[in-house]
Amino acid sequence: MQPIVSVTNLSKTYAGGFQALKHVNLDIQPGEILALLGPNGAGKTTLISIICGIVNASAGSVTVAGFDNVAQYRETRRRIGLVPQELTLGAFEKVWHTLCFSRGLFGKQPDAAYLEQLLKDLSLWDKKLNMLMTLSGGMKRRVLIGKALAHEPVVLFLDEPTAGVDVELRKDMWALVRRLRTSGVTIILTTHYIEEAEAIADRVGVINHGELLLVDDKQDLMHKLGKRQLMVELESPITALPEVLARWSLELAEAGDKLVYTYDPHNHTGIHELLQAIQATGLVIRDVQTTQTSLEEIFVNLVRRPA
Repeated sequence: MQPIVSVTNLSKTYAGGFQALKHVNLDIQPGEILALLGPNGAGKTTLISIICGIVNASAGSVTVAGFDNVAQYRETRRRIGLVPQELTLGAFEKVWHTLCFSRGLFGKQPDAAYLEQLLKDLSLWDKKLNMLMTLSGGMKRRVLIGKALAHEPVVLFLDEPTAGVDVELRKDMWALVRRLRTSGVTIILTTHYIEEAEAIADRVGVINHGELLLVDDKQDLMHKLGKRQLMVELESPITALPEVLARWSLELAEAGDKLVYTYDPHNHTGIHELLQAIQATGLVIRDVQTTQTSLEEIFVNLVRRPA
């Protein structure tokens, strides 16, 4: 399947010498949700801005639906919707007129039925004649999504779409993103909320210091990079680990009544032998639990690596 967006060897160096992107390569498949994770200044917004034609690349190329985003700018831009981080809206314009104007900017014929359904999906239909200045921050962010979708793009970029949005509205937006994907829209979002990527993304990309560290299926990523921990709760606390247990590199946790064993679930775990060895020392096991590394822990470990 041909990628809907293809980024090849993309770099960006600003006039002061700061290199915001370093040889980024990325293919985005039609109909997927891709989450780009990275700390502030990692290069997420620069990458999106170049794909959308807002910022010029220093090197490399971008195609959208097979069209080059420089040589065929109009063809690519009409296929893209962008929701920026900032609440960039006028104060006195009305919601309905804002969406109508955005649709017209891309040369699309008026379609009141489509815009009505869009506003209903965004829970904004009852606000259609309200001036933008009267809306809450969460509503304004939904208007931005409406503006980005008004011309029926096939690719939607969401740059920190739920920043400053309460938990309930965030979940509503996640549901909207899933519905958009079902309708065939490809969605790329940047986020600081790891649970957002974990909840809705098909693939996850991690970017730091301008480099795309990895892009992988969310479940495969957690499968390959995730670790598991076995926590063995003892009937009675101990002050030191028995020597015979040294080969498992256990940690003695809390008040001395828990043994923690970190292991790779894809290799020989040695759990059976460990439990037998614990019992052979005379220690009585009260309970055994396992936990798996979260996406957040994987992300933190990746971005902490030296640049």
